[in-house]
Amino acid sequence: MGLDYKKSGVDIDAGKKAVEMIKKDVESTFGPEVMTGLGGFGGLFKADLTNYKNPVLVSGTDGVGTKLKLAFKLDIHQTIGIDLVAMSVNDILAQGAKPLFFLDYLATGKLEPQKAAEIIKGIAAGCKEAGAALIGGETAEMAGFYQAGEYDLAGFAVGIVDQQEMITGAEIKAGDLIIGLKSNGLHSNGFSLARAALFEKANFDYRAEVEGLENNLGQELLKPTKIYVKTVLALLEKFKLKGIAHITGGGLIENLPRILPRGLKAEISKNSWQPQKIFSLIKKAGEITEKEMYRTFNMGIGMTLVIAKEDKDKVLAELEKMGEQACLIGEISKAAGEQPLQLK
Repeated sequence: MGLDYKKSGVDIDAGKKAVEMIKKDVESTFGPEVMTGLGGFGGLFKADLTNYKNPVLVSGTDGVGTKLKLAFKLDIHQTIGIDLVAMSVNDILAQGAKPLFFLDYLATGKLEPQKAAEIIKGIAAGCKEAGAALIGGETAEMAGFYQAGEYDLAGFAVGIVDQQEMITGAEIKAGDLIIGLKSNGLHSNGFSLARAALFEKANFDYRAEVEGLENNLGQELLKPTKIYVKTVLALLEKFKLKGIAHITGGGLIENLPRILPRGLKAEISKNSWQPQKIFSLIKKAGEITEKEMYRTFNMGIGMTLVIAKEDKDKVLAELEKMGEQACLIGEISKAAGEQPLQLK
């Protein structure tokens, strides 16, 4: 008998079924700016530029990393799409950009329509949380390329900001204060180290019940990355934010210095907040040094804001009113050749 595409490992009908299953979720992210539905060769988005004098498009792309291994192991796929959106929209938010639209790329060895629908349902939920339209994507079935039951995800976000309102960090000066916004846990970084510590070195079960955790271990690790878009955009309407750093891979040690002008450093007080239990569990399980923890994980702070000292009380009060967990975690000072971030 002759070969066809399905016999070689690619099921076109499964792809069509997956598209039908996700249609309502995807279209629920559409606003009046979206000019196409599913099925086009490109997503059309007519941005409203009425309130922009010098609009600048800001783009970002990212994946979810080895956090996907947890989703495979636990067979939980409903929230991993939120992580995908969060990693890109939080990045472009750091420059003051409002997300406009998002595209995703899902690649797998064998397409399972129900699983694909769960993943994209999470992507749509993340887009709605970020105020972005999910205007397109690609589902690639690559027979023999991935192990059974596994897949990979990538995402692409585009946002907009007025050039004169871009946040670059250039105005940061000594004496400014650093506000930390709490994370949901690990978010989507450091999972190679976390898995090695918890499951290879300490031999935890993926569904272990651990005192101090809200859920079993696997579910705790799969908590989706927090999306800060609504909070930060609301703050920008009332306050001057001099710098924003998304605390991703590299932790506070690597990410906060990225926004500091030359000659300045960030002094961080570790006692100003309490990291979630999951971080101390990983540290103990892997016998990991404190410095390695802070340069790998967010340690409970998912985003930092640099503000003028005189705005501290008002900004913290506004964050509390919005239901955001936030605290003063440090100060900007002059650097005399030292490292650009000091943990005290």
